[in-house]
Amino acid sequence: MITVIYDGQCRFCRACLAWLEIKLEVTTLAYQEIDTTRFGLTKAQCSEQVHIENQGQVAAGAAAVATLLNARGNTKLANLIFWSGPLGRIGYRWVASHRNSWIIKSATNILERKIKRV
Repeated sequence: MITVIYDGQCRFCRACLAWLEIKLEVTTLAYQEIDTTRFGLTKAQCSEQVHIENQGQVAAGAAAVATLLNARGNTKLANLIFWSGPLGRIGYRWVASHRNSWIIKSATNILERKIKRV
């Protein structure tokens, strides 16, 4: 099972995980509520980007998102993020640093409505 270490105070993060969990069973841990050192991480690292542990391997940011999307069955989007390399990482950093922008708030609202319909 994949463990996701995320920002429990981020509405967008919570909505993304709820959407992910519609088709994929994961263990979700808000970094604010755990001892991150058990994963070899600091709170500061976890505050900057999502981390996953999958089969003993830790991945972060865009690589973590691509892994989660692939496991969920969204292989085309996962491959796009993975194979775009620096563009995927830049896109991830932009989203992570603009969680309070109208674009991300709108995406959050869309995800939350979609989840409610399931």
